[in-house]
Amino acid sequence: MSKKFLSLLAFCFLYTLSFQAQDLPLGGGSKYTIGKIEVTGTVSYNEQTVIAFTGLKSGDEIFIPGDKISKVLKKLWDLGLFSDINFYVTNIEGNVADLELEIQEVPELAEVRIQGIKKKATQEELIKENSLTPGSKVTENLTTTTKNYIENKYKKDGYFNTKVVINTTSIVDTTGTNKVNMVVNVDRGEKVKVSNIEFIGNEELSDAKLKGAMSNTKEKNFFRVWKRSKFNYDDFEADKEKVVNKYKENGYRDARIVSDTLIINDPKTVALQLQVEEGSKHYIGNIDFIGNVVYSDDLLTRALGINKGDVYNGVLLEKRISDQSKPDSQDIANLYKNNGYLFAQINTVETKVYNDTIDFEIRIVEGKEAYFNKISVVGNTKTKDHVIYRELRTKPGQKYSQENVVRTIREIGQLGFFDAENVAPNFLNVDPNSGTLDMEYAVVEAGASQIELQGGYGGGGFIGTLGLSFNNFSIAGIFDKDAYQPIPMGDGQKLSLRAQASIYYQTYSLSFVEPWLGGKKPKSLSTSFSYTRQFLYDPIRGKADKSQSFDILGVNVGLAKRLQWPDDYFTLSQSVGFQRYDLNNYNTQLFTFGDGFSNNLTYTLGLSRNSKGINPIFPTVGSEFNFIAKFTPPYSLWNGTDYNDLENQREFQLEDDNGNLLNSDGLRLRPGDEPVGDQSKIDQEKFKWLEFYKIKFDAAWYTTLFNLGPKGPLVLKTGIEYGFLGAYNNDRGIPPFERFYLGGNGMGSYSLDGRESIALRGYPDQSLVPLDRTSFSQASNPDGATIYNKYSLELRYPITLKPAASIYGLMFIEGGASYDNFRDFNPFQLNRSAGAGLRIFMPQFGLLGIDFGYGFDPVPGASSPNGWETHFIIGQQF
Repeated sequence: MSKKFLSLLAFCFLYTLSFQAQDLPLGGGSKYTIGKIEVTGTVSYNEQTVIAFTGLKSGDEIFIPGDKISKVLKKLWDLGLFSDINFYVTNIEGNVADLELEIQEVPELAEVRIQGIKKKATQEELIKENSLTPGSKVTENLTTTTKNYIENKYKKDGYFNTKVVINTTSIVDTTGTNKVNMVVNVDRGEKVKVSNIEFIGNEELSDAKLKGAMSNTKEKNFFRVWKRSKFNYDDFEADKEKVVNKYKENGYRDARIVSDTLIINDPKTVALQLQVEEGSKHYIGNIDFIGNVVYSDDLLTRALGINKGDVYNGVLLEKRISDQSKPDSQDIANLYKNNGYLFAQINTVETKVYNDTIDFEIRIVEGKEAYFNKISVVGNTKTKDHVIYRELRTKPGQKYSQENVVRTIREIGQLGFFDAENVAPNFLNVDPNSGTLDMEYAVVEAGASQIELQGGYGGGGFIGTLGLSFNNFSIAGIFDKDAYQPIPMGDGQKLSLRAQASIYYQTYSLSFVEPWLGGKKPKSLSTSFSYTRQFLYDPIRGKADKSQSFDILGVNVGLAKRLQWPDDYFTLSQSVGFQRYDLNNYNTQLFTFGDGFSNNLTYTLGLSRNSKGINPIFPTVGSEFNFIAKFTPPYSLWNGTDYNDLENQREFQLEDDNGNLLNSDGLRLRPGDEPVGDQSKIDQEKFKWLEFYKIKFDAAWYTTLFNLGPKGPLVLKTGIEYGFLGAYNNDRGIPPFERFYLGGNGMGSYSLDGRESIALRGYPDQSLVPLDRTSFSQASNPDGATIYNKYSLELRYPITLKPAASIYGLMFIEGGASYDNFRDFNPFQLNRSAGAGLRIFMPQFGLLGIDFGYGFDPVPGASSPNGWETHFIIGQQF
């Protein structure tokens, strides 16, 4: 009998299985005694191991064909280790049959590569989710399930046309193992868009209201900017719940979505149909509180803010009991938690439904008061413990307060030393029986030092800047050689050094801030020193004349204290500053005297409040405002100078017909002569000590409008600013120092006169100043403005808020104007602009940004709208 014949005979029972206990003949099979058993094919297992697993051995009697061999085949197939299994009868002598078991092992996976997906993290995620690890058995089931999984995954994200092709290539392995490389080609195609959303069965709420409730699933619309109409399954499921909640907010307690249908119009669009069942409108009946001892029914009723007769609002009722979306919400659960009752349980039960009215019981189990046992911080590798612990609002032995936990997270995030998005409070060893718990704050260190290194061409030559800012400095470690890694860090102090130079000026500055002077209370000490020297520059020759110079020396010392009243978000600050201006043969239009000096001694008082959210780079809630008053001593009260007489001298300067100044004898001025009413001497007297007062106010509010996706919320920033510069003595007037210059990016450009650059995008830098009334050329006043106002709205959306880089996009509209005096002041006559921009915050370099703004109004002296301007931002925020 040939091997081929016997193999055909064996084929008859390969797919015919019997599950009886004894061996039975199949199709008239004959009984044989097993002789030799041989294992062939591609197999890495020991031959004797495979034979032992089959349960067959030489000398056994079996039927051929028979159910025993069929069971062996099934047993081997069930292992999932083989791609092909065959039994052959290789020889028969009498009643003895030799058998051959041919096995082809399933190949092992050597390497896998995913093509068509750019993000490495997403590739790794797909590999992990499908168990495509080296050594995995590459079965047909594995390739099929992988293909289906990836296609279905992207279909849920709206990629309905995703195609996945999996190819395997055999490789030669030195161990003899059958291995393959796998390439998974993924073509996601374009996301399908929602062409139409249709509601069926809605009578009480319009389609528009229900579509508006769906914050993530939108119809295709040319004018839609922030939220596209691309379909996403998870977003759709969440939006269906929002539709039901919309009904609950309007009293329809029993509303539900009966069915939803997705209709594929074409490869690019789908339509959605939702059938709703509205039910009837309901109202609030009696609300009874059960189990409350700590708080009275009246107090809880006021906290709930829902009364008998109100339209039923299930969403509002749930939030007033416990708003899970806001850990610091003013709900009943937090009313208990802020008073130590961490373990309080509050359940709302409908006790009676009659006609259109529902009665409720709010059942409260108050539990024991909870106290903090152990407070700890983990994750700080650079920042010293005391810098964090002094900001904690939770202390060991203190009664638990949810409000204090939330405030602690904010204070840690506001330090700027940690990733604000990953400050996590961990509740440990919570014991309701003893009423104690441990609190652990987990932090992730972020870069606290920044470097500014830049160069550029401007003002006729190369300008180089080097700045270093160490925001978590430790002055105590400057004498400890082991602390230099590379500089002493960890005490929360701030040290900044900056140098800038060109062919005609150099400026140097140094500042130091200790936020906790003495280490016990939040009293901040700040000091700064600056020195600038500028030489007269000839732009035609491109050279600086070092015999003509202007030096400025500045020193400032300030103290700030965190207040407890009206609340502890307030800070009171005071500072004393001095600037010395020395001119040596420096004759320009900036000053009317080329030789001399001017002193500026100021006292600054500031009151600020900052309740912004956790992340100082991208706040989503809260507000901030600053009120700053800056004063110089009123020298004119005691120096005995009649400034009205000085001005009269200026008015009676004598000139001949050619404009030449005349001396007191009426003759043309000669070297050494002094003109009548010498302007330089008059201004030197007036500006020997600067005299003025300046008041500024600015405020900003941050409001989360709604969440646009997993990256974060759409935030509205609303801002206002006002500034006023005044004089004590009208005869002396306001000096041409400390003025306001509106327009541009607001960067503190190089200047010598203490000017303040106020940002207003869409216009050139410092261009929105009043016209010079003494000139007939409609030129801007080089002295700037004494009054300004500004208003702004800015929509912000985060692209990423990771520690390595925080990036957000923005759109803005703003307006502002500046004036010489109150007679010209008009808060509604504004220079308006709008545009868009991008901000990037990297710990090593600080804030970088770019804005594209369109100015709708002309700059002073022009007749047409200013148009588009591009602004670059370095080291500041709007």
